Amino acid sequence: MQGSLVHTNIVIKPFMNMKSLSIHRLVSPVRNYLTSLVCLFVLLGGTGHLLSAYGQAGSAAVVFLKIEPDSRSAGMGNAGVALADNASAMFWNPAGLAYQQGTEFGLTHSNWLPEFNADLFYEYFMAKKDFPGIGTFGAHVTYLFLGEHEGRDGQNNPTGTFRSYDLAVGLSYGVKLTETFAIGTSLRFIYSNLAPNTSVEGQETKAGVVGAFDISALYRTRPFTMGSTMGQFSAGFNLANMGPEVQYSDSDQADPIPTNIRFGYAFSVDFDEFNKLTFVNDFNKDLIRVNANGEADPFYQAIFSSWSPIEVRTNAVQDDEAEFETLSVFNQLTIGLGLEYWYNNLFALRSGYFYEHPDNGNRKFMTLGAGIRYNIIGVDFSYIYAIEEESPLANTMRFSLLLNLNR
Repeated sequence: MQGSLVHTNIVIKPFMNMKSLSIHRLVSPVRNYLTSLVCLFVLLGGTGHLLSAYGQAGSAAVVFLKIEPDSRSAGMGNAGVALADNASAMFWNPAGLAYQQGTEFGLTHSNWLPEFNADLFYEYFMAKKDFPGIGTFGAHVTYLFLGEHEGRDGQNNPTGTFRSYDLAVGLSYGVKLTETFAIGTSLRFIYSNLAPNTSVEGQETKAGVVGAFDISALYRTRPFTMGSTMGQFSAGFNLANMGPEVQYSDSDQADPIPTNIRFGYAFSVDFDEFNKLTFVNDFNKDLIRVNANGEADPFYQAIFSSWSPIEVRTNAVQDDEAEFETLSVFNQLTIGLGLEYWYNNLFALRSGYFYEHPDNGNRKFMTLGAGIRYNIIGVDFSYIYAIEEESPLANTMRFSLLLNLNR
């Protein structure tokens, strides 16, 4: 193994044995581990060993796009595609903007992977405004700081320090086609500054730059009577992050971005004027297909070709000693379940559960959350209680601030 990235007392080395190693291959473990949390690395003797299964997002770049930015839905098992009733709909389901009125701003902050004490953090800024007769527009900025690193050359000599971060800036739009059905879209510019202007085995690296777009829809019934209570049902999907591959060196060393589809439903019950309960359920699947030659299908093909069983390696051993398991399409899905209770539209309590198959990343955790609304101000909080031991997600907290100028 040739190069390495060093951050505080953590050393990450590539586990691929290649004659030519570009920077996106070098930092791929960092990128996937710190943002999608699919692969868990334990660093023994300065060598990275892959202990968890190779998750479905393991072959994608800029997977920070999949980090859930909204503390409200994050407290409900990372489920919100059919809820999408505030400015964070730009992430969950842009079509949800169509049902919203007024102007709203929001900010989410999280110290990312606190278990590592590595000074990583995540920020998400969002804003939306409706234009009667036209629809609702939104804008968002996503920023993930991946720390300061010490670069090394092929002979393990220091080459200086650099800061790594991922950034996305986007615009969204949602419009109603009928009273109960809406469509939406998002466009985003992505800048991935992992290790620019660094030479790795003769190849000059650069920041990855790429564009992506979403297509979404949301159906929401009119409130209906259920005995002495009122109910409302909604269902939606968001086909997100469609775009070309991102390059960190040359076109032969490009990675797909994390195209994925999220779909699900929500059901709300108003027991009276003070008490409301909402149940949400999301399913999410990455739409990435890598063939036997290690080449990824273009996104417009992968949204169809990725719906088939796949074989995943379940150990870190290469070649003849590698162990594989067949993963069905259903087991490639992640599942989020959540509950939210509101009292008088002022105070909320939330809980949820998130599940990912053991051979597909093995993320399993419970979530807790709370929220308050007073006048134009809203504050939300979420907390992850990891079920598996030594989870990098353990004790992750998110804090969101909302300013709703329509109140």
